[in-house]
Amino acid sequence: MAPDLIEIEPRELKFTFELKKQSSCTIQLINNTNSYVAFKIKTTSPKRYCVRPNTGVILPKSTCDFTVTMQAQRVAPADMQLRDKFLVQSTIVPYGTTDENLVPSLFSKETGRQIEESKLRVVLVSPPHSPILQPINGAVKQELTYAAPVLNEIPVLKETPLVSDQELTRDENLHPSHDSKDVDDLKQKLSNLEVKLLEAEKTMSKLREEKNAAVQEKEKLQHDIALLTRKCATRVQVGFPFLFVVFIALVSLSLGYRLHP
Repeated sequence: MAPDLIEIEPRELKFTFELKKQSSCTIQLINNTNSYVAFKIKTTSPKRYCVRPNTGVILPKSTCDFTVTMQAQRVAPADMQLRDKFLVQSTIVPYGTTDENLVPSLFSKETGRQIEESKLRVVLVSPPHSPILQPINGAVKQELTYAAPVLNEIPVLKETPLVSDQELTRDENLHPSHDSKDVDDLKQKLSNLEVKLLEAEKTMSKLREEKNAAVQEKEKLQHDIALLTRKCATRVQVGFPFLFVVFIALVSLSLGYRLHP
Protein backbone atom coordinates (compact mmCIF):
# COMPACT_ATOMS: atom_id res chain seq x y z
CA MET A 1 0.00 0.00 0.00
CA ALA A 2 1.45 3.35 -1.07
CA PRO A 3 2.19 5.83 1.74
CA ASP A 4 0.03 8.91 2.16
CA LEU A 5 1.08 12.00 0.26
CA ILE A 6 1.05 14.05 3.47
CA GLU A 7 1.10 13.41 7.19
CA ILE A 8 -1.20 15.44 9.43
CA GLU A 9 -0.25 16.42 12.97
CA PRO A 10 -2.35 16.40 15.07
CA ARG A 11 -5.24 14.38 13.67
CA GLU A 12 -7.88 16.41 15.51
CA LEU A 13 -8.72 20.08 15.86
CA LYS A 14 -8.71 20.94 19.55
CA PHE A 15 -10.31 24.25 20.54
CA THR A 16 -10.33 25.85 23.96
CA PHE A 17 -13.98 26.80 24.26
CA GLU A 18 -15.10 29.98 26.01
CA LEU A 19 -18.38 31.75 25.41
CA LYS A 20 -18.18 34.84 23.18
CA LYS A 21 -14.47 34.26 22.46
CA GLN A 22 -12.68 33.05 19.38
CA SER A 23 -10.42 30.03 19.60
CA SER A 24 -7.72 28.84 17.20
CA CYS A 25 -5.62 25.75 16.63
CA THR A 26 -2.80 24.95 14.22
CA ILE A 27 -2.40 21.83 12.09
CA GLN A 28 0.86 20.84 10.41
CA LEU A 29 1.00 19.11 7.02
CA ILE A 30 4.17 17.14 6.26
CA ASN A 31 5.19 16.25 2.71
CA ASN A 32 7.54 13.27 2.83
CA THR A 33 7.52 12.74 -0.95
CA ASN A 34 9.85 14.10 -3.61
CA SER A 35 6.96 15.78 -5.42
CA TYR A 36 5.09 19.04 -5.13
CA VAL A 37 1.82 18.38 -3.26
CA ALA A 38 -1.20 20.73 -3.25
CA PHE A 39 -3.76 20.70 -0.45
CA LYS A 40 -7.24 22.09 0.15
CA ILE A 41 -9.30 22.26 3.37
CA LYS A 42 -13.09 21.76 3.48
CA THR A 43 -15.54 21.70 6.36
CA THR A 44 -19.18 20.84 7.04
CA SER A 45 -19.65 24.19 8.88
CA PRO A 46 -18.06 26.96 6.80
CA LYS A 47 -19.84 29.71 8.76
CA ARG A 48 -18.38 28.57 12.08
CA TYR A 49 -14.71 28.40 11.03
CA CYS A 50 -12.09 30.42 9.22
CA VAL A 51 -9.06 28.62 7.73
CA ARG A 52 -5.79 30.35 6.78
CA PRO A 53 -4.49 29.27 4.35
CA ASN A 54 -7.20 26.96 3.06
CA THR A 55 -5.20 25.98 -0.05
CA GLY A 56 -1.51 25.81 -0.80
CA VAL A 57 1.46 23.91 -2.18
CA ILE A 58 3.91 21.95 -0.02
CA LEU A 59 7.42 21.60 -1.43
CA PRO A 60 9.13 18.19 -1.41
CA LYS A 61 10.34 17.10 2.04
CA SER A 62 8.79 20.22 3.58
CA THR A 63 6.00 21.20 5.95
CA CYS A 64 3.15 23.70 5.92
CA ASP A 65 0.94 24.90 8.77
CA PHE A 66 -2.64 26.09 8.54
CA THR A 67 -4.65 27.73 11.30
CA VAL A 68 -8.34 27.12 11.97
CA THR A 69 -10.23 29.77 13.94
CA MET A 70 -13.60 28.98 15.48
CA GLN A 71 -15.82 32.06 15.63
CA ALA A 72 -17.09 33.26 18.99
CA GLN A 73 -20.16 31.28 20.09
CA ARG A 74 -23.01 32.70 22.16
CA VAL A 75 -24.28 29.31 23.35
CA ALA A 76 -22.33 26.32 24.60
CA PRO A 77 -22.96 23.10 22.62
CA ALA A 78 -24.69 20.23 24.36
CA ASP A 79 -22.22 18.03 26.26
CA MET A 80 -19.38 20.22 24.90
CA GLN A 81 -19.43 18.22 21.67
CA LEU A 82 -19.50 19.39 18.06
CA ARG A 83 -20.11 17.07 15.16
CA ASP A 84 -18.34 19.33 12.71
CA LYS A 85 -15.92 17.62 10.35
CA PHE A 86 -12.93 18.76 8.30
CA LEU A 87 -11.57 17.19 5.14
CA VAL A 88 -7.98 17.62 3.96
CA GLN A 89 -7.58 16.93 0.23
CA SER A 90 -4.12 16.46 -1.31
CA THR A 91 -2.84 15.74 -4.79
CA ILE A 92 0.47 15.76 -6.67
CA VAL A 93 1.01 18.80 -8.91
CA PRO A 94 3.74 19.59 -11.49
CA TYR A 95 7.16 20.75 -10.37
CA GLY A 96 7.30 24.50 -9.75
CA THR A 97 3.56 24.92 -9.10
CA THR A 98 2.78 27.89 -6.82
CA ASP A 99 -0.24 28.85 -4.72
CA GLU A 100 -1.36 31.25 -7.47
CA ASN A 101 -1.57 28.37 -9.97
CA LEU A 102 -4.13 26.40 -7.93
CA VAL A 103 -7.63 26.13 -9.37
CA PRO A 104 -10.69 24.25 -8.01
CA SER A 105 -10.51 21.65 -10.81
CA LEU A 106 -7.22 20.33 -9.36
CA PHE A 107 -9.20 18.83 -6.46
CA SER A 108 -12.08 17.43 -8.53
CA LYS A 109 -12.25 13.65 -8.88
CA GLU A 110 -14.29 14.08 -12.05
CA THR A 111 -11.09 15.04 -13.89
CA GLY A 112 -9.61 11.61 -13.13
CA ARG A 113 -6.91 12.98 -10.83
CA GLN A 114 -5.79 10.97 -7.81
CA ILE A 115 -7.06 12.84 -4.75
CA GLU A 116 -6.20 11.69 -1.24
CA GLU A 117 -8.59 12.67 1.55
CA SER A 118 -8.15 12.69 5.33
CA LYS A 119 -10.90 13.49 7.82
CA LEU A 120 -10.30 15.47 11.00
CA ARG A 121 -12.64 15.73 13.99
CA VAL A 122 -13.29 18.67 16.29
CA VAL A 123 -12.73 18.46 20.05
CA LEU A 124 -13.67 21.13 22.58
CA VAL A 125 -11.83 21.57 25.88
CA SER A 126 -12.39 23.91 28.80
CA PRO A 127 -9.86 26.70 29.43
CA PRO A 128 -6.98 25.68 31.79
CA HIS A 129 -7.86 28.27 34.44
CA SER A 130 -11.51 27.21 34.51
CA PRO A 131 -12.18 23.54 33.72
CA ILE A 132 -15.91 24.13 34.09
CA LEU A 133 -17.74 26.65 31.91
CA GLN A 134 -20.02 28.88 33.94
CA PRO A 135 -22.83 30.37 31.88
CA ILE A 136 -25.62 32.23 33.60
CA ASN A 137 -27.89 29.22 33.44
CA GLY A 138 -26.99 26.98 36.35
CA ALA A 139 -28.44 23.89 34.70
CA VAL A 140 -25.95 24.19 31.86
CA LYS A 141 -23.14 24.49 34.41
CA GLN A 142 -24.14 21.25 36.06
CA GLU A 143 -24.47 19.46 32.71
CA LEU A 144 -21.03 20.59 31.58
CA THR A 145 -19.51 19.55 34.90
CA TYR A 146 -20.73 16.03 34.34
CA ALA A 147 -19.57 15.91 30.74
CA ALA A 148 -16.11 17.44 31.27
CA PRO A 149 -14.23 14.18 32.02
CA VAL A 150 -15.47 12.69 28.77
CA LEU A 151 -13.78 15.39 26.66
CA ASN A 152 -10.32 13.87 26.90
CA GLU A 153 -11.46 10.42 25.85
CA ILE A 154 -10.92 9.46 22.22
CA PRO A 155 -14.24 7.55 21.88
CA VAL A 156 -16.18 10.77 22.47
CA LEU A 157 -17.07 10.96 18.74
CA LYS A 158 -18.03 7.32 18.33
CA GLU A 159 -21.67 8.29 18.57
CA THR A 160 -23.66 8.43 15.36
CA PRO A 161 -22.36 11.57 13.59
CA LEU A 162 -24.63 14.19 12.15
CA VAL A 163 -23.07 13.56 8.75
CA SER A 164 -22.18 10.00 7.71
CA ASP A 165 -18.75 9.09 6.32
CA GLN A 166 -20.16 8.71 2.81
CA GLU A 167 -21.91 12.05 2.99
CA LEU A 168 -18.78 13.64 4.40
CA THR A 169 -16.84 12.90 1.23
CA ARG A 170 -19.45 14.52 -1.01
CA ASP A 171 -18.72 18.00 -2.23
CA GLU A 172 -22.23 19.23 -1.43
CA ASN A 173 -21.71 18.57 2.32
CA LEU A 174 -18.18 19.91 2.53
CA HIS A 175 -17.73 23.57 1.82
CA PRO A 176 -14.54 25.56 1.47
CA SER A 177 -14.04 28.10 4.23
CA HIS A 178 -14.70 31.81 3.77
CA ASP A 179 -11.11 32.30 2.68
CA SER A 180 -11.61 29.79 -0.15
CA LYS A 181 -14.61 31.72 -1.40
CA ASP A 182 -12.61 34.96 -1.17
CA VAL A 183 -9.74 33.41 -3.13
CA ASP A 184 -12.12 32.08 -5.79
CA ASP A 185 -13.76 35.51 -6.04
CA LEU A 186 -10.39 37.20 -6.41
CA LYS A 187 -9.33 34.70 -9.07
CA GLN A 188 -12.60 35.32 -10.92
CA LYS A 189 -12.07 39.10 -10.71
CA LEU A 190 -8.49 38.66 -11.92
CA SER A 191 -9.71 36.57 -14.85
CA ASN A 192 -12.29 39.24 -15.73
CA LEU A 193 -9.60 41.94 -15.58
CA GLU A 194 -7.35 39.90 -17.86
CA VAL A 195 -10.20 39.56 -20.39
CA LYS A 196 -10.84 43.32 -20.25
CA LEU A 197 -7.12 44.02 -20.65
CA LEU A 198 -6.98 41.75 -23.69
CA GLU A 199 -9.96 43.56 -25.22
CA ALA A 200 -8.32 46.92 -24.50
CA GLU A 201 -5.11 45.77 -26.20
CA LYS A 202 -7.11 44.67 -29.26
CA THR A 203 -8.86 48.06 -29.34
CA MET A 204 -5.54 49.91 -29.04
CA SER A 205 -4.05 47.79 -31.84
CA LYS A 206 -7.02 48.61 -34.06
CA LEU A 207 -6.68 52.32 -33.26
CA ARG A 208 -2.97 52.18 -34.13
CA GLU A 209 -3.79 50.62 -37.50
CA GLU A 210 -6.40 53.31 -38.18
CA LYS A 211 -3.90 56.01 -37.17
CA ASN A 212 -1.24 54.59 -39.51
CA ALA A 213 -3.78 54.44 -42.34
CA ALA A 214 -4.78 58.06 -41.67
CA VAL A 215 -1.13 59.18 -41.68
CA GLN A 216 -0.53 57.42 -45.00
CA GLU A 217 -3.66 59.03 -46.46
CA LYS A 218 -2.51 62.42 -45.24
CA GLU A 219 0.93 61.96 -46.79
CA LYS A 220 -0.67 60.90 -50.07
CA LEU A 221 -2.91 63.99 -50.10
CA GLN A 222 0.05 66.25 -49.36
CA HIS A 223 1.96 64.64 -52.24
CA ASP A 224 -1.00 65.16 -54.61
CA ILE A 225 -1.31 68.80 -53.53
CA ALA A 226 2.41 69.34 -54.16
CA LEU A 227 2.10 67.88 -57.68
CA LEU A 228 -0.89 70.10 -58.50
CA THR A 229 0.97 73.16 -57.19
CA ARG A 230 3.96 72.40 -59.43
CA LYS A 231 1.72 71.94 -62.50
CA CYS A 232 -0.02 75.27 -61.89
CA ALA A 233 3.34 77.04 -61.47
CA THR A 234 4.59 75.52 -64.73
CA ARG A 235 1.49 76.70 -66.58
CA VAL A 236 1.93 80.25 -65.28
CA GLN A 237 5.61 80.29 -66.29
CA VAL A 238 4.75 79.00 -69.79
CA GLY A 239 1.85 81.44 -70.32
CA PHE A 240 3.61 84.67 -69.28
CA PRO A 241 6.06 84.92 -72.20
CA PHE A 242 3.27 84.34 -74.71
CA LEU A 243 1.26 87.28 -73.39
CA PHE A 244 4.37 89.41 -73.38
CA VAL A 245 5.03 88.58 -77.04
CA VAL A 246 1.44 89.44 -77.93
CA PHE A 247 1.77 92.72 -76.05
CA ILE A 248 5.00 93.58 -77.87
CA ALA A 249 3.42 92.68 -81.18
CA LEU A 250 0.49 94.99 -80.57
CA VAL A 251 2.77 97.82 -79.50
CA SER A 252 4.94 97.29 -82.58
CA LEU A 253 1.92 97.39 -84.90
CA SER A 254 0.68 100.55 -83.25
CA LEU A 255 4.05 102.30 -83.57
CA GLY A 256 4.45 101.13 -87.16
CA TYR A 257 1.05 102.45 -88.05
CA ARG A 258 1.91 105.85 -86.59
CA LEU A 259 5.33 106.05 -88.18
CA HIS A 260 4.07 105.16 -91.67
CA PRO A 261 1.17 107.41 -92.63
